[in-house]
Amino acid sequence: MRPEASWVDRQAYPFQSRYQSLSAGEMHYVDEGSGDPILLVHGTPTWSFEYRHLIAALSKHHRCIAPDHVGFGLSERPAGFAYTPEAHAAALGEFVDRLGLDRLTLVVHDFGGPIGLPLALRPKSPVARVVVLNSWAWPLDDDPDMVRAARLVGGAVGRWLYKYANIEFRLIVPSAYGDRRKLTSAILRQYSAAFVDRQARGQVLHTLATALLGSRGHYQSVLEGMPTLRTLPVLIIWGVKDSFFKPHYLARWQQLLPEATVVTLPGAGHWPHEEEPARVVEEIERFLNQVN
Repeated sequence: MRPEASWVDRQAYPFQSRYQSLSAGEMHYVDEGSGDPILLVHGTPTWSFEYRHLIAALSKHHRCIAPDHVGFGLSERPAGFAYTPEAHAAALGEFVDRLGLDRLTLVVHDFGGPIGLPLALRPKSPVARVVVLNSWAWPLDDDPDMVRAARLVGGAVGRWLYKYANIEFRLIVPSAYGDRRKLTSAILRQYSAAFVDRQARGQVLHTLATALLGSRGHYQSVLEGMPTLRTLPVLIIWGVKDSFFKPHYLARWQQLLPEATVVTLPGAGHWPHEEEPARVVEEIERFLNQVN
C-alpha cells in the first residue's frame, strides 16, 4: 500500500485509491460500483475529488472510474513528462487501454475536454456516450478575451504569479464559481494542498496555462473530429455564470453538435457538478436512461 497523503479528506472522498502503471508514471484513480462504465475526466487545477458527488451517486448503478492526470491529485509527478493537453491525452488513452474499458460514457470538464475527447475520435473508439461540463474542443485564438487572458497567464509574468503568488487558487478558481460561498475553505484546500510546492505549480499548472494558445494544433485535431462526435449521444450541462467559458462557448457547442441535449444551470459557474451536484446527477441519469 502506498502512503496516504495526509491532506486528503476521506469523509468527503471515501473511495479506495488504486494505481495504474503507465509509460509516464503511476496514475491514481478510483473505480467504484459496477455496471456500464463512466469515465470522469477532470481539468485544472483539480483532481478526481471534483467528481466526488457524481461518483457517490452514480456508482449505485454504474461503474465510475475517475483518474487523476499525471502530476495532479495523488498521481505521480515525473520530472520528464510534458504536462501538455496532448501528453495528458496520450496518458489517458493508455490508461483506458490498460483497464480494457469499452462502451463507456465519457464525462469531461474544463481541460478534460481536449484531454478526454480524443478517446471518442479513435477509429475503434471505446466511447459510446459523452457528457460535457463547461469545456471546449477547438482552438481558442479566435476569442479576443481568451487570447488576452492566455497571454497574461501564459507568459513570464503569469509563470511568476503561478509559482509565487499562487494565483490559480487565490484568485482564478474562486472567480469561476457562480456562488463563491459554495467554494468553502475545506474544498479549496483539497485542491491547493496538491500543489503546495511552487515548482510543481510552475511545472504542471503553468504549462497548461501556456497551452491555452500553445496547443492549438491539438485543439484543431479535436475540432476536426466533430463529425465523429456527432454520431454519438451527447449531453451538455452548462453553468451559465462561468467567468472562463462564457455563453458563446455553449453556443459554439450547439453549433457543432446540433443534436446534443443541452441543460443550462443559470446559478452555477465553472464547476456545475460541485455547485449543483444533485441536478447534474439527475440530468446524467436521465440521459443514460434515454440512450441505453
